[in-house]
Order: sequence, then C-alpha cells, then structure tokens
Amino acid sequence: MKRRHFLPALAAPALLAVPPESHAVTITGMEVFQIPVNRRGDWLLVRLQTSAGLTGIGEASHGRDAEATKMLAEFFPLVKGRTIFSVEHLRAQAWKRAQEAGRPGACALSAIEQALFDLAGQALGIPCYDLFGGALRPRIWNYANINRSTDPRTPEGFAAMAKRAVDAGFDAIKMAPLDHMPRQPDAATRERVMEEGLAAMRAVRDAIGPARHLLVDAHSHFDLESGRRLLSACEPLNLFWLEEVTPPKPPSNLATINREAKMPTAGGESIFGLAGFYEYIRNDAVDIAMPDVKYCGGMQELKAIAAFCHAAGVPVSPHGPASPVGNFAAAHVCATMPNFLILEYGFGETDWRQDLVEPAERIENGHLALTSRPGLGIRLNDKLLEGRRTLAV
Repeated sequence: MKRRHFLPALAAPALLAVPPESHAVTITGMEVFQIPVNRRGDWLLVRLQTSAGLTGIGEASHGRDAEATKMLAEFFPLVKGRTIFSVEHLRAQAWKRAQEAGRPGACALSAIEQALFDLAGQALGIPCYDLFGGALRPRIWNYANINRSTDPRTPEGFAAMAKRAVDAGFDAIKMAPLDHMPRQPDAATRERVMEEGLAAMRAVRDAIGPARHLLVDAHSHFDLESGRRLLSACEPLNLFWLEEVTPPKPPSNLATINREAKMPTAGGESIFGLAGFYEYIRNDAVDIAMPDVKYCGGMQELKAIAAFCHAAGVPVSPHGPASPVGNFAAAHVCATMPNFLILEYGFGETDWRQDLVEPAERIENGHLALTSRPGLGIRLNDKLLEGRRTLAV
C-alpha cells in the first residue's frame, strides 16, 4: 500500500470514534450570572446554550464585572451559530482584542472557552481532562487561601482562619498579610507594615505547626531592596513559597530575588498568554509558575504554558481563588500536567460555596477528586442563580 493510501486508512478508526451527531451541535445562546460572595467581590459565571439542549459553563470572575460582561457580549457573536468545537476559531478571532482589553478581555475569552470545552466533553461523553491528553492523577492537591476570608486581619484573625482550614483537612495554607501596604509608602511605613505582616505570619506558623505548609503572597508590594529584607525576615518561617515580592516588570528584579532566596519563589498570576510567560521563565524570575486559567487565556493556554514550563524544568501551581467552576476548569488541566504541584482554593469566603454546583464540590483532606463525568462534570445550581442573571443573548 502506498503511503498516501496508508495514512488515511490508519486515521480512519479515530475518526469513526467521534459521534457524528456531535458536530451538528451549535451554540444558540449565552447567560451571564453575577453571584455576590462577600466584601471582596462577586463570582461572574457564564452558561452557553446549544441546539441539542446541552449547556456548558465557565468563569470570568476578577473584580471588574461590568467590563467583563461587556467583553462577553462582544465575544459571544464569534461562537453563536457555530459548532461547539470552535475553540480555535474563538481564540483566533478574539485573542488580540482580549489582549488589548486587559484582564476583563482575558477573563471573557477564557470563560467562553471553558464553556466550549465543557460542551465538547459532554458531547463526546468524556471528561475535560481527556480532551487534554488524559489524567495523570485522579485527585488534585489544593492549598487553602485564607486571605479573602480573614477578618479581622490581625495576627489573631489570620491564625484563627488558618486553624479553621487545618480543621477542614488542608495541609497547606496561604496568606497575604501585607495587603495594607500603601501604593507609594515611605521607608518607615514600609518597615512598619512589613513587621505587622511578619507578626501575622509567625502567628499562623504557630497555629498550623511545623509540619504543615505555609505560603505567603507579598502581592508585589516591595522594591528590590526592601524585598531583600523581607526575604531575610521570612527565612525562619520555613515557607513553602514566597510569592511575587516585587512587580512582574522588570523580571530582572524578581530574578534577583529568586537567586538570593533561600526558600522557593512563585508568581505569574497576572500574565496573559504563553508569550508573556516566555520572558518570565527565560529570566528565571521564579521557581514556580502560577498561571491563572481565567487570566492567562483559558484552559488550552494553561496547558501550553504548563508544557513550556515543563520543558524549562519549572513546576506549575495555577493561581485562582475562584468559584467551583473556575476551580474545576483549572483542575481538569492540572490533572494532565506532569509538572503540576498544587492548586489554589479560596477558603472560607461563603458557607454555601459547595452548593453552587451539582454535584456539590467536595474537598477532602485538601484534595479535589475528579470523576469520569463528561465535560467539567458539574452544572450550576439554578436555585442559587435566581435573580442573578445580568445578561442573556
């Protein structure tokens, strides 16, 4: 048999494995829901509707809901009337605009893309992780981010919330006790805020004990010199990582911090696209990369960034104190990463979080168990959505 005949014959069984009717399923509508969470903001969720009655969901939460909703309305016509297998079409048509629009554009693109992957998995009868090469692990390790739920933001308040997370089964706790740093502090203010933050870190370390993992996010509040002082002060705390000490640009400052740090460093949550991560990783800005499925360009881009980091020998720990929808979207990709480390979980923000989706989100001993249910494996609980729809097209 000649090669030109052999290759199509070899491919034929794979083509026959795809249900032929699935390609006839098209996008017919979109709903956007704004769900109040707490004083720190809302969850912005998307649900795509189809000609076959299937629905797919995604998340665009980031704090600028009106702007993101506007971008969702702008991007939806790119997929309306098209097959559910239109991820590459969406990316090709929306990528530049999403980049120009900043985070609202990135989140809108990602939310629609998440929903398309959810629909594709449902139509094919497979979980989303199988769309990305198959799962390497059935359970996804999560750390509890207590930053958005801690009140009061005192050493005692942080310690109490950390203890709650430990009691809930988490063995890794993240805090950001330096967020009261002014935008342009004088030297005395910066030192005072740093000492207050260190007091909270010590209180949490005492509360969780030496065997559990403590992660600290500095939220880029330091310049190079003050960041060096923070490094030295954090050394006795045995941190799992210290996150984003200085702003991401220039990456040379983070690279200097990374070289001098005696603990692992992490960052990259705000970067859009693989191209953005190229300079970040090439400059050894951090030990651990933290792309966010909502901010980086979606599930497919998260997978590409993880593959690039794997080639560079860099572990990936996706950022994302999101709703269960965003957490599941990231988790399905994390399941396929050979260099996955740990995933972020927004702990303690609501007492109804697990009820937002059906089946309910369940975190056991700090791990999210993925199932073989098709797509993302969850659907929105309509009872919690009543009166929360902000857009229907």
